Parts: sequence; C-alpha cells; structure tokens
Amino acid sequence: MTAQDGQISLLILGFAVIVMSLVVGGIAVTSAQLSRMELYDVADAAALDAADSIDASAYTTGVADTVPLADASVQRSAAVYVGSLPLPHGIQAWSLEPGTGSPDGRTAVVRMRATADLPLVGGLVRSLGGSVTITVESRARAGVDP
Repeated sequence: MTAQDGQISLLILGFAVIVMSLVVGGIAVTSAQLSRMELYDVADAAALDAADSIDASAYTTGVADTVPLADASVQRSAAVYVGSLPLPHGIQAWSLEPGTGSPDGRTAVVRMRATADLPLVGGLVRSLGGSVTITVESRARAGVDP
C-alpha cells in the first residue's frame, strides 16, 4: 500500500462520516417534524372539541353569531379530550400549556407541549442534558347559523 492509497482511504472515510452524519441528522429532523405534525393534529382536534363547549352564561344571555366560551370550559374540554388519547409513537409526554382557554370569549385556543423521542440520536441528546421539546398552538371558533 502506497502513501497515496492511504490518503484516498482517509478521504473515503471522511466522506463516509459526513454522509452518515447527514443521514442520521435527516432522520432525526424528519422524526421531530412528524411528531410536531401529530401534536398539531391533537391540538387542532382539542380546539375543535372545545370550540363547542358553550359557556353556562349563554343559557341566560343567549348567543350571537358564535358560541360563547369561557377559559374554564375550554380548558376542561381540551383536558378531557387530550386525556382520552394514547400518546402517539415518537412522543414521550405531552401536556396542555398556559394560554389554553378563550381570550376573547369566542375563540378556543389550545396550547400543547410535547417531548419528542428522536431515533438514532435521542440517547446523545439526553446525555447532553437537553431534550427535544415541541410546542404548538391551535385555534377554533364555532359559528351559529341563523
């Protein structure tokens, strides 16, 4: 084996390390994106479910063009909905976040946070003391037909 053969072998090894790093990184980013989309799906469904959790005051004051909501009814409805679902693959834990409620009395806002598991690099990320956290927000409003 000549010196030139050794340099070529080292160059091939370097390129292989770079390619493998890109592949592993691509898998981790794709997994995080898929977990984010699953969390959005749950937050959207919880917001839609909470958008029709009518506030008790509507029984005395009536309704206008949208279903009247309260923070408590939105939070309760979202918690019941999210609590009834199993954790999707790739998500270790999830929770409703502050800000879940109805800021204007007409819109249901659901904020969720999840910890995502990343394949191939998850152990490395955890060993560095960090975790991959995903936060999403979804809004829904239920209209009233005349």
